[in-house]
Amino acid sequence: MVQIYPSVMARNQEEIDQTLKKMRGVAKTLHFDVGDGNFVPRRYGWFTVKLSKQFKYNAHLMTSKPENWIKRNGKNVHTIIFHPEPLSEQEIGAVMTVVQKMGKNVGLALKPETKASTIREYLPRLDYVLVLTVHPGSYGARYLSAPLRKIAVLKRMKPNIKVIVDGGIRPETMNAAVQAGADAVVSGSFVTRADDPKKAMRELRSALNHQSVTLQK
Repeated sequence: MVQIYPSVMARNQEEIDQTLKKMRGVAKTLHFDVGDGNFVPRRYGWFTVKLSKQFKYNAHLMTSKPENWIKRNGKNVHTIIFHPEPLSEQEIGAVMTVVQKMGKNVGLALKPETKASTIREYLPRLDYVLVLTVHPGSYGARYLSAPLRKIAVLKRMKPNIKVIVDGGIRPETMNAAVQAGADAVVSGSFVTRADDPKKAMRELRSALNHQSVTLQK
């Protein structure tokens, strides 16, 4: 069953608290976005955060120095996903080791232009790969379908790797992600910013269920 993770993108603790309150009864696992204002233009989640234990969290670190956030907040989340693009091979391996020593799941995130083959050597150690279908940094960025092709490449290299698709996920784009082999999707604008997040989640699940029935025919 494909998982759906609403995202949390907050500039301060007050916005985190407001979003978490809004997400009660919507999902059990949330996708916590972190931007450092360097790797991506905007800064959010780049502080010592307080997260409710009502949820599990995947942290997506859009940062040039992920270890700084991990030291401050890593204990509060269950999965840590960071970007390889600004790091050297040695740094990527070192961050993965830090995350695994903390007992957390580890993942790498790929910008739309980053090829799946660039992380081949790290796949044996990874729990997740996050495939971005938007350019990272803000809600509502333009959806790109081409990055979905990476999923097949990743699955060929490591059949049991879990792939998360993040960016522009709505009922009308859900089908393409599922058909491409996504194990989970992230929805920010459609769910988190909806006036009625529970209704938005029902619409996504309905699209997901419809797609599952279609694939079984």
